Amino acid sequence: MENVKTIQWKDDVLILLDCRKLPEKEEYIICNNYTELGEAIKTLGVRGAPAIGVAAAYGVVLSSIHCIENDLKKEECINYIKSGINYLSSTRPTAINLFWSLNRMNKRLNKIKNLSKEKIKEELLKEANLIFKEDIETNFSIGKYGNDIILDNCNILTHCNAGALATAGYGTALGVVRYAHNSGKNIHVYVDETRPLLQGARLTCWELLKEEIPATLITDNMAGYVMKLKMIDMVIFGADRITANGDVANKIGSYSLAVLAKEHNIPVYVAAPLSTIDLKLKEGKDIPIEERSKEEVRKLFGVKVAPDNIKVFNPAFDVTENNLISGIITEKGIIRPPYKKNIEEMFNKK
Repeated sequence: MENVKTIQWKDDVLILLDCRKLPEKEEYIICNNYTELGEAIKTLGVRGAPAIGVAAAYGVVLSSIHCIENDLKKEECINYIKSGINYLSSTRPTAINLFWSLNRMNKRLNKIKNLSKEKIKEELLKEANLIFKEDIETNFSIGKYGNDIILDNCNILTHCNAGALATAGYGTALGVVRYAHNSGKNIHVYVDETRPLLQGARLTCWELLKEEIPATLITDNMAGYVMKLKMIDMVIFGADRITANGDVANKIGSYSLAVLAKEHNIPVYVAAPLSTIDLKLKEGKDIPIEERSKEEVRKLFGVKVAPDNIKVFNPAFDVTENNLISGIITEKGIIRPPYKKNIEEMFNKK
């Protein structure tokens, strides 16, 4: 994926690969201010917890540039940047990386708010660039640790997209797949299409073809059958938020996969950076679950597939309880049960 850049900062603007247009077109979104970025996040132009977090950091930098260009007074400038942080915090309620990144940028702002506006922009950009760089390094490390559990000739089932398109450029769940493939292992990936927006079919398949990693697309409701046919050795998916006890919120349908996998004695692994773990939340029932537009279900890319007046329930995520998960692959190693104890120990190593 070296020739495809999910997130770019160039000439004081944020450039995002538009995930809404793939795989048909490789187009980019130009964000000149935090409201344009917020719209890109809300409409899934940029999506995936780590990618949203990285993009939001640059959104804070865009706010500082607005202060300079509009010659705001220092107090007005700080208030404007903080209003941008608050706005971006409201764009996606479930993905914890968004809040982690914005909190980090806010802490940096509080330390440098007495500097000149030009210096504030410079320091915020340094922090955003560091978050970008750390994301790449973190995901590569996740891939390295995850590679230890992938055997040669392994058949892996994944859900949604947790690859380069969902991060700054390497991937979490697909980062594990990518690392294993690049290490010379013969692997095959089965890709859930991931209704209602088909991130698996559109994005994960696109990435795997780019990397020339063997893959097969299946519809979501085929997962149980391919498991029954013994075509799956392992399930790996990403996460948008993980609680202190190891419960995992991920794209809707992940819970179903984990239940099916348990029935067929197939291990389920979650790949995510430690920044995705929310130690403030005790268990999965505490995670706020975003519910998205009913039209995402009633229509498929603008084509009506259901009556206009049919009621729709459209949560973007579900929660997989820790007893269904074999391990959480992080940049510091694989966390295994008992999760509450071992998550605490992992954070104490940081």
